[in-house]
Parts: sequence; structure tokens; C-alpha cells
Amino acid sequence: MHRKRRVLLLLCILILITAGCKGGNEMNSEDGGSGQVTIRFLHLWPEAISPGQHRVVGQIVEEYEELNPQVSIVTEDLENEQYKNKLKILSATNELPDVGLTWAAGFLMPYVKGQLFAPLDDLLMNGEFADSFIPGTTEAFAIDGHTYALPLEFNVAPIYYNKEIFRQFSLEVPTTFDELKHVAAVLAEQNFTPIALGNKDRWTGSLWYMYLADRYAGQAALTNALEGRTSFHTEDLLKAAEEVQALVDSQAFVRGFNGLSNEEARADFLSGRAAMYLMGSWVVPDFTTNKEIPAEFRENVGFFKFPSVTGGKGYIDDWIGGPGVGLFVADNSLVKEEAKRFVQYFVERWGELAVTEAGVIPATKVDTSSFHLPELYLELFNEVNQARSFTLFADVQMDARVAEVHLNQIQALFAKAVTPEEFSRIHDEVLLDKMGR
Repeated sequence: MHRKRRVLLLLCILILITAGCKGGNEMNSEDGGSGQVTIRFLHLWPEAISPGQHRVVGQIVEEYEELNPQVSIVTEDLENEQYKNKLKILSATNELPDVGLTWAAGFLMPYVKGQLFAPLDDLLMNGEFADSFIPGTTEAFAIDGHTYALPLEFNVAPIYYNKEIFRQFSLEVPTTFDELKHVAAVLAEQNFTPIALGNKDRWTGSLWYMYLADRYAGQAALTNALEGRTSFHTEDLLKAAEEVQALVDSQAFVRGFNGLSNEEARADFLSGRAAMYLMGSWVVPDFTTNKEIPAEFRENVGFFKFPSVTGGKGYIDDWIGGPGVGLFVADNSLVKEEAKRFVQYFVERWGELAVTEAGVIPATKVDTSSFHLPELYLELFNEVNQARSFTLFADVQMDARVAEVHLNQIQALFAKAVTPEEFSRIHDEVLLDKMGR
């Protein structure tokens, strides 16, 4: 009798364990056993900051849910820096969303090494879908022969300028760095802020150093230094760091720039308090399609390529930029296959909508000939097509640990807390350590 009770008790425990395991899995992937699939999607386009992209996300999500009634997509959005921080926290606890956004190359690497992102090679086996991407964009998200995210954007960083302010001070658009310094000096003499910069976020200052390094040393030399194949302690790269500090000394940047966020710098430019703003093309909607920005301001924004330097080895048609963010699927997602289907649909719909609704440059091929697009967008789109080369943003292409050192040193360089020589030496040391030399 006792033995029979023990057998029954063991059977009950086994049934409870089995039911518990099954129930735990379904709690995360389906609603109450109804077959309803929930996909958690985290992105970085809040409505208040990126209304165009936010609107496109909402449209694609709504379309997908209508086409797939069994799927419910729960979205959450955070601005850039908050997004990066949350991604780190969620990855540490292995609680990533089913679908999210990542940057390429070095930023991607720790997530792949930690087996946090699922390979998306099966999606690219569809030849027509794979061919829809601009050449080289999916490769930026590939590590050891596998692709871990699919790119949405292609970004470059021009210098935007306020045409009305240039007219007010009788300024010409600069094509050389000396001319740019002259423009900044004229504005500073009139107590008008030449350049909006929020270097609290650090990567914003990196854009200035990267361009100067490219213009003085050339694209190949800069890339070799960033990858640790050659030294930062060269005449050309030292000159780039020196010129950063010369700009600081000439009061070219907004007062207190090292304590300002990029959003605060953006606000300075949008409000007409600063004449110029070096930033990625993801802000183009602010100057074209964002109706929350006054039309009078949008009509007065132009852009120019980062100027050439006297005696430099770089070219004015070399850009800092490349593939922007891409969609990943969490490797531990309980709805992985449905999440992959959503990612493919999102990419397919994003291309045209990104152009017509958001006003950003997509990573997929889009025929713009039949669209009526803003002049500034078309001019920038054409510049991208005519570019000589692209150098991926330093903090994206570098290993995460090296990127952190680079960003800290950028802020120190702008604060004049390090000399150009110290800046270069510290980069060499961390890169040599990474390379094991």
C-alpha cells in the first residue's frame, strides 16, 4: 500500500514538472495556449526624436499583425544612448527582446561571442531577398561566415548648415578646412556659436577626429590604424588630433560642449542658435519630412562635405559612414522562427517607406525616380552614390573594449586633458594589447 502511494506520488510530481516546463515555455511565446504569438521588439526611434522612423515602424508592425492575426508585436523605444545601455543590461541577464537593433562590426562582436544573436543566414538563402541589399551592407554584420543582423540604414555624416545664418554673416560654403576655420572664426568674433556639438556622448567628437584623420592621412592609413595594423603616432594622425584642439581653442564649438548630449546639440542647431552641425544622415528627416520642425527652418538647411586639407592624402569624396543599424533576432527567443519572418517582412517594407515617409537612406536598393523627394535628400542620396570610399564609424568598427578607450580619449582630447601625442600613444597601447603584441 505504501509502495503504491509512493508510485502515485512520483507520477504526480512528474506530471506537475512536465506541465510546469511546458507552461513556462508557452507563457513566453503564446497567450494562454491560444496559439497567439507575441514578439517583443525594441528599437531606438522614439516619436519625439525620430517621428518619421517611428511612424514607419508603427505602419510595418500594423501591416504584419493584419497579415498574421495570430501574431502580436509589442514595441518599446528608447533614444540612442538609453537604447545602448538597455541592450547591455538585457544581454547581461540574457533577457534580450525577440527582435532588436544592433550596429555592425566591433559593436556586434561581443553579442555574437556570447551567443546572444541568432544567425540569419537562412533568410539570405532567398536570392531575390539577398540581392535587394546594397553591396557590402550585409557583410558588415557577418562574423566567421555567418550573418547576425540585417541592415536597415546606410548612413553618412555631412556638415549641415543654416543658410540664413550664412547669408546674415556673408559667409560662403567652405570647401577647404582653412575656409571652414575662417567661417567659424567670423561667427565666433560675432559671439555666434559656429558649431553645435554634444560631446558628452563622445562618438559625436569622434566624427570630427575621424574626418580630420581621413583628410590628413587618407582612408587606407586611417583604417590600418583603427584596426591596429599601423601606429596612431604618425605625422598625419598627430596633425588631425592637433587640429581638433585648435578648433577648441578658436571657440568653434558651442560653449560647454563636453557636458552636452547630442540631443542638446541638435536642439541648438534646430533652434538656430548654432550655424553648423556635423551628424549622420539619420537626422535628415529633421530638415525634410519632420513637420514638427518649422518649414521656414527646414527650407534653410543645406549640407556640405567635410572639407579637404592642404597637403592632405585624403579626398573630399571620402565619407565617414556605412551601414547603420540592423535587425537582430535573439538566439534564445521562444518565437525565433516567427521573429525571423517578421524581420524579413520589416526589411522588405522598410526600404521604400524609409525613403518616402522617413526620409532616410535605406540599406536596400530603392528606385527613387518615381518619387517626389525633398531636394536636400536627393542631393545627399546622389553624393552617396558618387562617393569614393566609406570608413565605418570608429566606435562601431572597433572591438568594444578598444572603442571605449577611443571614446574616452576623444573626450579627453577635446577637453585638452591629453596631448595629441598621449592620445596617439594610448590608442597604440590598447590596440597592441588587443592584438597580443
